[in-house]
Amino acid sequence: MLGLNRILSLRAERIRSCGSPGVRLSSRSSSCQNSGASSRIYCACLLLLLLVTPRVDSSWWYIGALGARVICDNIPGLVNKQRQLCQRHPDIMQAIGEGTKEWIRECQHQFRHHRWNCSTLDRDHTVFGRVLLRSSREAAFVYAISSAGVVYALTRACSQGELKTCNCDPHKRGRDSDERGEFDWGGCSDNINYGIKFAKAFIDAKERTVRDARALMNLHNNRCGRTAVKRFMKLECKCHGVSGSCTLRTCWMAMSDFRKTGDYLRRKYNGAIEVTMNQDGTGFAVANKAFRKATKNDLVYFENSPDYCLQDKAAGSLGTAGRVCNKTSRGTDGCEVMCCGRGYDTTRVKQITKCECKFKWCCAVECKDCEEAVDIHTCKAPKRAEWLDQT
Repeated sequence: MLGLNRILSLRAERIRSCGSPGVRLSSRSSSCQNSGASSRIYCACLLLLLLVTPRVDSSWWYIGALGARVICDNIPGLVNKQRQLCQRHPDIMQAIGEGTKEWIRECQHQFRHHRWNCSTLDRDHTVFGRVLLRSSREAAFVYAISSAGVVYALTRACSQGELKTCNCDPHKRGRDSDERGEFDWGGCSDNINYGIKFAKAFIDAKERTVRDARALMNLHNNRCGRTAVKRFMKLECKCHGVSGSCTLRTCWMAMSDFRKTGDYLRRKYNGAIEVTMNQDGTGFAVANKAFRKATKNDLVYFENSPDYCLQDKAAGSLGTAGRVCNKTSRGTDGCEVMCCGRGYDTTRVKQITKCECKFKWCCAVECKDCEEAVDIHTCKAPKRAEWLDQT
């Protein structure tokens, strides 16, 4: 958009320098009139281009691609509140950047056997491209797991002493009890409430600048992601006493591995509920009256997903041509489902694996490198006519 604005401003200056159409300012009026006409044609074409080209918003997700070079003014798509928080807390932005890489890896793990596999686009400010323009269940999952990833990254950074504005949970002090008896709070309890509070302020800021159905959907799914991390907090204890007997215990609250959050949100994706806006525009109504209402823990979406079989630039689908599939599986990773009935190619490759492993005293395991032939199955590309229909 910056480039387009620059072009428009240059054209406007050129028009002003020529004056109004039909006014003779100098001997160059004829050239100026021609220039003005061409400028008007150019602007009309540019306006038409902007009208027919859907806008893909940039996102704070791009922070993950910047790494240690996070400069708040260079992150496209941030609203004023997000930019202020970014400038005020550079250490937190660094943690969010690292967390972004982690939740994207988790997203790709969860959908590794799916036609849509959470693919990202290099050097693209939107990270995922046009695929998230649709208010689909894939968009619901991405917003939820990205929000969860920020909570997880900030909470972990707090406990590790990497942030200036937080540390261990200050409320876990004194004595407490569980089903095993009493214990003393000690160690460093993960400050999950700080992570949730900052994630809400930073991520939700953009959605609160508009009041439409998509913003309401994003806010709902963001909240699902934040609370999912807290759901898997666990009590960890260390025993004190003779020979390790638990006559005394020191305990602290710790986050579980992020994989548990990813697994949980994937199950929520499978059971996501299609909704519509209610009449007053403040909440949701279930789209199909035969299904139950959405709760605060459910992912919600408005639009059905494309099948992701073919490359479709408008929908952001990369297609499944060339994807590896499992010949014997009947699941989503099977060649029949993954390749959308187009068939698959088989290539025999040689792989080096560890074999004939033996334990050697003390204390190592020695293995030989063995070569074996393996068949790799990849989805066929669509026929050209089918591909052209989608582009």
